[in-house]
Amino acid sequence: MRIAAVELITESLLIEPNRVFIIPANRDLHVTDGQFHLRPISKPRGWPDVITVFLRSLTQHWDGKLIAVIVSGYDGDGADALCGIKEVGGITIAQKLDTAIQPDMPETAIASGCIDFVLSPENIAQKIVCIARSEVL
Repeated sequence: MRIAAVELITESLLIEPNRVFIIPANRDLHVTDGQFHLRPISKPRGWPDVITVFLRSLTQHWDGKLIAVIVSGYDGDGADALCGIKEVGGITIAQKLDTAIQPDMPETAIASGCIDFVLSPENIAQKIVCIARSEVL
């Protein structure tokens, strides 16, 4: 099994396969021309919407396969962009509420009506592998 490299995102970093990228604190993340672009956080007060900003950017500027996964977290960040992910042919997954330490994010995602699968963390990983291999969902 190949282990993915983990990298903190920097400005104009090229998007590469088999990597895990971490968004720096207090930054919004956008994607254009196969690169990551960082901007000052657009919502500095209250709960940030970094995931929503990033997912919306993907729907506008990414032509590859999209899988959006919403897991345990506060507030509802990400939920407002999930229907857009589906509209461009992406797949959306939310963590099962009874497995989430803080279920706000997956609960809001599920309530959006734009979630394809509600799965435990273990099953999320398996589903991503199946999708990446283009196997039957």
